[in-house]
Amino acid sequence: EVIPTHLQEALSQERPDLSSVEQFVYCEGDFVRHGVKWQRHRPCGPASHPQSHFDRVLQQGWTDRQRRGLFCYHLGELQTRILPGTVGFVAQLNIERGIKRRKPQEIQSIRQRFDPWQFNFNRIQPAEVLFCMTRAGAPLAGGAQLPAPSPCVFVVINVSPLQFGHTLLIPSPALLLPQILTPEVLRFGLDAVLLSARPGFRTGFNSLGAFASVNHLHLHGYYLDWELLVETVPCEPLLPEASLYLLCGVPAPGFMFYSDGQQLEKVTHQVCQVTNYLVKNEIAHNLFITRGALPEGPIHSAARPGIRVIVWARKACFGVKEESAFNVALCELAGHLPIKTAQDFEGLTEASAIHTIQKYLLPDFQFAQLQCELVDLLKG
Repeated sequence: EVIPTHLQEALSQERPDLSSVEQFVYCEGDFVRHGVKWQRHRPCGPASHPQSHFDRVLQQGWTDRQRRGLFCYHLGELQTRILPGTVGFVAQLNIERGIKRRKPQEIQSIRQRFDPWQFNFNRIQPAEVLFCMTRAGAPLAGGAQLPAPSPCVFVVINVSPLQFGHTLLIPSPALLLPQILTPEVLRFGLDAVLLSARPGFRTGFNSLGAFASVNHLHLHGYYLDWELLVETVPCEPLLPEASLYLLCGVPAPGFMFYSDGQQLEKVTHQVCQVTNYLVKNEIAHNLFITRGALPEGPIHSAARPGIRVIVWARKACFGVKEESAFNVALCELAGHLPIKTAQDFEGLTEASAIHTIQKYLLPDFQFAQLQCELVDLLKG
């Protein structure tokens, strides 16, 4: 899509100067492939897990920006409760985010065009950028390089954070990309999880119509020092040769891809085949990337030997609509519930949380049909 010249010129006047942003250059040799697991006999928190160079740089930069007052509010330690029940929902009270975050844009289509007059990431302050993630460019099979329209993604603070370290992964804002997942930005999301030594660092994506609040391409990344059921629940194989599984035994069934940290180009391609199909068919979706157990492994294992990429196809939600207790986006589908009010935080039960989440799921017959279509797509 081509933005008219006069709009390009207008936007160029407000783009932040990112020429002096710190570079974080890495290669696959920096991935933490072994030994990532939950330390169940230690207290949760940043000091309870080892840290990689990526973790130190991100956390130091994020803490510095908080000290400098660049967030909409000061995020202290959030009150947390695990809802009684079999799911283990992690509910956290975050009143200020519910009050002070920027009003989400009104969305009318999964494929809505980028609107330069709406808020976009050309309007951020340069100080909000922590660093630019740049892959060193190790050759792929056959000597090819992973194609990328941008040499990096900018790691930027989310000024209305839902958790410690909440950041956005943004390709060059000057590209004016709408919120439709691309292989390039997805690969950086996979890389970020593998660069962290913390099992609680996750990344994810909300499509338009699935509570994405800004129509400008970005992923979310954040730390949550609590285990989630989606990391370990055994999955049903759908197409093992494509690493495709059915995530079941959770309130929100989804499509799960598993990688042991190898063949990331293949996983990236397969996931984007699915999301492209969903976009083409105007199906809203959320995506969650987390350290995970083997798809058919023991549910109680503390080890996280690989990564799980979960794609939820769901009912679209257009216009500015808000649930009272929590919105249903990538965090909530994964089992992490940021709650807006003290009353909802105290009164929420597993049953009421499941009821809210399942209002946004596809009907069973549509989900079953989509499952068959995606298997055929990946077979082809």
